Amino acid sequence: MSSWRSLILRLGEKCPEYGGTADFKEQIETCYSVVWRELDTSGNDIAEFILQCTEQLPHKIPLYATLIGLLNLESEDFVEKIVDTTHMNLQGALEQENCDKIRIFLRFVTALMCSKVLPPAALVVVFDTLLSSAATIVDEEKGNPAWQARADFYITSILSCLPWGGAELHEQVPEEVDRVMVGIEAYLSIRRRIPDIGFSIYVDINHSDSFSHEKGFLEDLWDRIQDLSSNEWKAESVPRPHLSFEAQLVTGKSHDFGPISCPPQPALPSAASTATFGRQNHEAELKYPQRMHRLNIFPESKIEDLAPIDRFVMEEYLLDVLLFMNGSRKECASYMVGLPVPFRYEYLMAETIFSQLLLLPEPRFKPIYYTLVIMDLCKALPGAFPAVVAGAVRALFEKIAELDTECRTRLILWFSHHLSNFQFIWPWEEWAYVLDLPKWVPQRVFVEEVLEREVRLSYWDKIKQSVENAPGLEQLLPPKGGPNFRFGAEGESTEQHALSTELSNMVKGRQSAREVISWIEEKVFPIHGSEVTLGVVIQTLLNIGSKSFTHLVTILERYGQVFAKLCPDEDKQVMLINEVNFFWKNSAQMAAIAVDRMMGYRLLSNLAIVRWVFSPENIDQLHTSDRQWEILRNAVSKTNNRISDLRKEIASLRKDVESAEVAAEKADDELNAAESKLSLMNGEPVLGEDPVQLKRLKSNSNKAKEEVVSISDSLEAKEALLVRALDENRVLFLSLYKNFSDVLADRLPETSGVGAFRSMQSDRTDAMAIDTDGVSTMEVDQEKSSSTTRMSNGAEVNHIYSLGENEQWCLTILGYVKAFSRQYASEIWPHIEKIEAEVLTEDAHLLFRKAIYSGLHRPI
Repeated sequence: MSSWRSLILRLGEKCPEYGGTADFKEQIETCYSVVWRELDTSGNDIAEFILQCTEQLPHKIPLYATLIGLLNLESEDFVEKIVDTTHMNLQGALEQENCDKIRIFLRFVTALMCSKVLPPAALVVVFDTLLSSAATIVDEEKGNPAWQARADFYITSILSCLPWGGAELHEQVPEEVDRVMVGIEAYLSIRRRIPDIGFSIYVDINHSDSFSHEKGFLEDLWDRIQDLSSNEWKAESVPRPHLSFEAQLVTGKSHDFGPISCPPQPALPSAASTATFGRQNHEAELKYPQRMHRLNIFPESKIEDLAPIDRFVMEEYLLDVLLFMNGSRKECASYMVGLPVPFRYEYLMAETIFSQLLLLPEPRFKPIYYTLVIMDLCKALPGAFPAVVAGAVRALFEKIAELDTECRTRLILWFSHHLSNFQFIWPWEEWAYVLDLPKWVPQRVFVEEVLEREVRLSYWDKIKQSVENAPGLEQLLPPKGGPNFRFGAEGESTEQHALSTELSNMVKGRQSAREVISWIEEKVFPIHGSEVTLGVVIQTLLNIGSKSFTHLVTILERYGQVFAKLCPDEDKQVMLINEVNFFWKNSAQMAAIAVDRMMGYRLLSNLAIVRWVFSPENIDQLHTSDRQWEILRNAVSKTNNRISDLRKEIASLRKDVESAEVAAEKADDELNAAESKLSLMNGEPVLGEDPVQLKRLKSNSNKAKEEVVSISDSLEAKEALLVRALDENRVLFLSLYKNFSDVLADRLPETSGVGAFRSMQSDRTDAMAIDTDGVSTMEVDQEKSSSTTRMSNGAEVNHIYSLGENEQWCLTILGYVKAFSRQYASEIWPHIEKIEAEVLTEDAHLLFRKAIYSGLHRPI
């Protein structure tokens, strides 16, 4: 890497390139002196590299803007190119609706204003454009309130710039700033305020009124900006290096920054209805998602003493690093611990990462990314961060009953994976009290599921050893052992055992599926009937395929016709799943894998899986185990992945058709051009071109046309498959919701609404985080499930859970209703009218409808 590249990239870091100094002024002077000398020979490369750094290292934007301001004193043309490119990039980001780029480019423009590269009026014009567009969108007459998510984003983007440039704007154009602030306040007064219940990480199981009146992200940011303005626009977390060079920067030229335009708002459909409005609102939220939902894990005494605006700025820094360093976890951890701020922020860093891991409706990146970042941060800050992470886990564990169902699952998966990277070490004795709680209490279920996932990542004896400080927890480990083969007991010689042995010998003798089917039809089915036949064959084939995943796949591929012959309809497929579940009762992982593979080979339908999950033998386990839910999640996910894959293939084929048509047209033109050169001699045509070349051109033209036909046929076939898959998806969600409705109808109280939950449970006090520095107590006035545990500091804590089993069962099922609705909202919205007509009728329980609509982020 050339010296100027290295200096620009490492600007603001304590590194060898700058002799180990961390002084921003010295670094900028050093970088400027080198870059200035290279402008004549590498000006374009330097401009491109600086812009790339500002976009991907946005926490350094004030430093890069100051460097550009100094370069503006020497080369106005160079800086003018940067300004023009920035304008073009911002306009492009607005048109492409790229939220990340819009936000970063606006911050960069603000910093350029601070460095005197742009006049304040230019930035105010940008703010006015965004504010005007936002106000128009939420106007009931002129706009389209369904797209309020875009309007909110524009307002958030304006407010987000003020920590970086509010002081300069207030100093130079105070009246204009006040006008913008008044406009934002007016916008906040007319926008619709929708409680963010569906996307909230915490669930209000008490359905208290205060929960729906909590401030949204935009209102909270507005309050923080108000606090910033009352503090003379000073933010400790924002470096202001331009002040060190102010005397020089004011002599530079302020460049023009042309106006920008926002994309036109989608028009409301002519036949506006609640469903069409909801669909557009969902589309808007997909394009303009909320960046984070604060977790507030730690008590105020633990969080670093930051000003309100500094917390927001730090969150922006951390989220930007997570975003732009997602391809390099070690670089991500390195940048996260070295942000340019004068205070410590380990607790805030942990809260921000966990907020992203548990973000709803889905995290920005795969959960494994956050797992690796947390792991690397623990290694980078061994004296501080591991204790912070442990405190976060304890706090979340104590609030596990209030945690959203989907977030609970993510936390289990993360925690088990995290422990596997640290030798499964955890003070389990702190949680040993869960043994004294009923099996359905969320804390006990959490511990049991974490241990089960750990066994998957290691082996049973290792996990047993890891809980030796709390030996009672061994009871919560999954059963030790392999397959539960019904015909494997030695010494038994029943007729079914004999049939199993005969079938096993046939498979070992490599007899074909057709031969096995003939044997079944001739010797087994006529004598023993379908139930015995299915049990013997399925158990035996599963046993043969139980040695490894490869063995299972081989059996399914070789004898898939046998499975299909035995289980042609839903009833038989439900029996098949029961056999799989019985065979793998000691391994939830293998049961899930076997069912997933069978669905992949079309031996099981998703409807059969839904029926099995909600069958009477499983109903009473739905609130104590993740076993059935894992199988259901896999089935719904696989169904929707097929649709996603088909859409990608169709989009690719459409491009291929266009390319093939262009190629065919070109080949036809070349052939026509060659044939036009035929001439007549003595009344006979004579080739003006080489006959061999003409023959080749004809062949190329024919091949190109055949290619168009071939690709078009493939496209038509894929489109037909997509239509079929979408119809299957509609039937799947109808079946899923009907089953949810049926099982809930028997257990939910007849009372509807808030009164239902208040009648289902006694008064409950909030659980506080247990920490090594102190513990919280809870006072209760009714008899509840409880236990006492002694912490490592000698204090005793009472652990109380106030819900009964039926209430917890209802909350669990409703949680999954909301989770499925939220995760697959894009696939559910096209069928919402059908679902409302067949499932969400007047007879449907209000709490059931509320769970679906909150998942879809739609008012009931």
